[in-house]
Amino acid sequence: MMEVKYAVHPDDYKHYTTEILRKHFLVEKIFVKNEANLIYSHVDRIIFGGIMPVNKNIELNNMLNELKSEYFLERREMGVINIGADGIVTIDGTDYYLKSKDGLYIGMGAKDIQFKSIDQERPAKFYVSSTPAHTSYPTVKIEISKANPVELGSLQTSNERTIYQYVHPAVCKSCQLLMGMTILKEGSVWNTMPCHTHDRRMEVYFYFDMDDDTRVFHFMGEPQETRHIVVANEQAVISPSWSIHAGVGTKNYAFIWSMAGENQDFEDMDLIDVRNLK
Repeated sequence: MMEVKYAVHPDDYKHYTTEILRKHFLVEKIFVKNEANLIYSHVDRIIFGGIMPVNKNIELNNMLNELKSEYFLERREMGVINIGADGIVTIDGTDYYLKSKDGLYIGMGAKDIQFKSIDQERPAKFYVSSTPAHTSYPTVKIEISKANPVELGSLQTSNERTIYQYVHPAVCKSCQLLMGMTILKEGSVWNTMPCHTHDRRMEVYFYFDMDDDTRVFHFMGEPQETRHIVVANEQAVISPSWSIHAGVGTKNYAFIWSMAGENQDFEDMDLIDVRNLK
């Protein structure tokens, strides 16, 4: 299944009710048993979502109507991070075993891609992001120990966290996709503050590792026209390039971030002074 979400102009979003805001920017259900549940966003043409094989293999090439392509990665690249139990991604006959929090970059041109779990009682949960690509780079398995860790924040500002860069120039080559995972330490609840925009790239946040009664208040919008979306466990928010993207939780949590757009410079961002937020 692939849902299509269209781009939104910042002048329009100012008039949205909570219900409409959630309809256009929030994805409430990422993982569905024995399905590839994907979202095609017209914001930089990113595709993201969850693949959760339980008692059967799941392959991508049965969802090609929206792409009008011969196979899924004919003109695309993909990043994968497993947040569930052990699983296998098979790419053109080669198996890649992914434990929890292991990742994978799949280059353009890979034709036969299948996902399966080792134990159906403890299924894998593959979170994926895919962007248009212009050339083919090698497929790379990225264990969390091989991701590039960046320590940021402090307990005093309630945002002490580790950013693990998976699909990133410091780890592997990709065309435009950037993808990684941020884990907040106990006692920290802000995923970033001061917040920022990056007009050359959009971003998707996928929140997970949350208790049933934990919520994240995800802030978005232009700096002088902010709104918030209340997000539960294993839900995702689309952040257009014109929007800030910051969240504060009722408890610490983790999230996977994916970016698509003009460049791959992780530091390319426009910081917003907290005093200028409205």
